[in-house]
Amino acid sequence: MQTALILVISVVLIVAIIWWFFGKHEQAVGQAKTTNDHQTATVVVKGGYSPSTIVLKKGVPATLNFDMKDSTACLSHVVFDQLGVDKDLTKQPVTSVEIPTDKAGDINFACGMNMFHGKVVVK
Repeated sequence: MQTALILVISVVLIVAIIWWFFGKHEQAVGQAKTTNDHQTATVVVKGGYSPSTIVLKKGVPATLNFDMKDSTACLSHVVFDQLGVDKDLTKQPVTSVEIPTDKAGDINFACGMNMFHGKVVVK
């Protein structure tokens, strides 16, 4: 009986781990707000990025504001490899990053340890 219980618990844990890492999860998508020909969006940093995808309009200057709500070392930096940007988010409560919108496409970003990811979609 004890062996069967251990087997059932093991199978449930294995399925949960597979779902966590490989399952399709809904991602929050945020739209930037445009004011005076400049668009801004806020990304809350708390256990990840929320929203993790931000949509920007092509050709309109844009700023992403990272609102730091988490003291996790991994999330203390945001890195945009394609832009050559590595910002320390612990220096101030909200850190701004200018995003080029001259070309349509995706711009990926991640935490300093590359464990949490997000992207900017320029349309």
